Amino acid sequence: MNLKAVSLFSGGLDSQLAVQLIKEQNIKVIGVHFTSPFFEGYDAALQAADKLGIDLNRINVGQEYIDTVLKNPVYGYGRNFNPCIDCHAFMLNKAGRYMQEIDASFLISGEVVGQRPMSQNKSSLNAVDKLSGFRGLIVRPLSAKLLPISIPESEGWIDRDRLLNISGRGRKQQIELAKKYSIQDYPTPAGGCLLTEAGFARRLRKVMELNPNTESENLDILKTGRHFYLDSNLLVVGRNHTENLKLQQATLKKDSLFKVLDYPGPLGLLRSNGNPELETLKKAAAVVARYSDARMEQICRVKIYRSDERIVNILEIKPLTPEETPRSI
Repeated sequence: MNLKAVSLFSGGLDSQLAVQLIKEQNIKVIGVHFTSPFFEGYDAALQAADKLGIDLNRINVGQEYIDTVLKNPVYGYGRNFNPCIDCHAFMLNKAGRYMQEIDASFLISGEVVGQRPMSQNKSSLNAVDKLSGFRGLIVRPLSAKLLPISIPESEGWIDRDRLLNISGRGRKQQIELAKKYSIQDYPTPAGGCLLTEAGFARRLRKVMELNPNTESENLDILKTGRHFYLDSNLLVVGRNHTENLKLQQATLKKDSLFKVLDYPGPLGLLRSNGNPELETLKKAAAVVARYSDARMEQICRVKIYRSDERIVNILEIKPLTPEETPRSI
């Protein structure tokens, strides 16, 4: 029997080991990697997949994830803005539908019982399986012997005795397995999800509070720069050259860009729901100037332009003092 399995593949050590444990049972594994404004690491996952000799399918779920998971999770949020149980179930559902498309037989996840106390205990994993719509077809090779027997095991598609019983947050067993399989490149287990980070979660909550129907393309800038709110308008100011470039790349047609003339300084990006008023533009220009080399000047000139380099205005303004500058988020 020539079986295929689909693996949720982050590129982390656990997902690599899960693939190896199934591959060595002569089953072809195809990886799926989900991308959105909240999940990072595709390039590293692709390199890991190449070294393991598996194909990797990239699936962008940005807007669908926001609309079906982030806004109203069945099992709620973790410490920040992370709907972990609903998120895992969503990914397994997407992977399961892909499994059906390519006529594969079951799903693989690198989850380890107890590694994350809230989202990877036995009760949570059971909830994930139920919510995913593919209960019984999900195999967690690293902890399989601690979990109810799956269909692939009961049907003899895979040998349960060759799966493992790893649990807890320790990494000793995984590191030993990595040596066995000659896996040398893997990231530290930091999660890779921005929704678990307090700063990013705070910024995202603010955006969604002001615009509940925000689209995924609006969220890339949440990862970069200093963030200020001028009424309901978001101003992002780069902190260095790299961030200035990232802001430039994330600029949408409707955004206003700010740059101090005649002095070195950061790029500012103003994102509004409509056309910002002149007073808002002046305030944004004064904030951007406060972080430039013109900060001590009485008056400086600030260029306002669009993503196509079209100049909208040149304002003469006084840079704000630190005391006058709005609090960043």
